Amino acid sequence: MRNSEISLSVNRAPSPSNLMSLVARNALRAVRRPACQVRSYTSTSARASYAAERQAIEHHAFETTDLWRKISYFVCFPAIAVCVAWVYNSEIEHKHHLDHLRAENDGRLPEIPAYEYMNRRGKPYPWGMNSLFFNPEVNKDMSQE
Repeated sequence: MRNSEISLSVNRAPSPSNLMSLVARNALRAVRRPACQVRSYTSTSARASYAAERQAIEHHAFETTDLWRKISYFVCFPAIAVCVAWVYNSEIEHKHHLDHLRAENDGRLPEIPAYEYMNRRGKPYPWGMNSLFFNPEVNKDMSQE
């Protein structure tokens, strides 16, 4: 074939007989093809192994969740309750001790020794001489000095 023949064959419209044969071939393929064809890229054994693996993962997740639920209920919550009881008792003892010191010193806590390394201030804070967490019941008031 020469170049002129190639260009002519590309630019020509398809003949009616070619068009009819194309339609007939596609119609035959459509009739032979099953109606609900499912495209599959994996084999049946691969699907079965994937399903088994997923089921094993779900079973493991259920068992692990159940284990941590039991640990939470039977270990963590009782441990928290024991800690709360211990802290409550130590705070009650501390309060009784402070009450005892106040009773011995006419309702006031005794003066804390003025050691040079305690409550050192090179310059005042922007809000004053006392720290941000100042509590007049337990901290020395540095604004009086």
